[in-house]
Amino acid sequence: LRMRCWERGSGETMACGTGACAAAAAACTLGKCPEGTDLQVQVPGGNLYVRFENGRVTLRGRVAQVYEAEIEY
Repeated sequence: LRMRCWERGSGETMACGTGACAAAAAACTLGKCPEGTDLQVQVPGGNLYVRFENGRVTLRGRVAQVYEAEIEY
C-alpha cells in the first residue's frame, strides 16, 4: 500500500502509524490484501509493516526522534 498523511494545522506528515493500521485493516477487510501477512505500507518517511489478523493489528517500522524541547515550569 502507498499512503500519504495530512494533519490538520500541520500539513503533510512523514508517517502516521494509526493511519497505516487503518489502511491495512480496510484493505484486508475489503479483500484487497491477504489477512495474516505483513503488509508493507509506503509513507514518505519510510516503510511501515502492518499485520491484520483476527481483528488485531500489529505495526512495525523504524522510529526516529523528530523534535526535542524543554519547558521551564
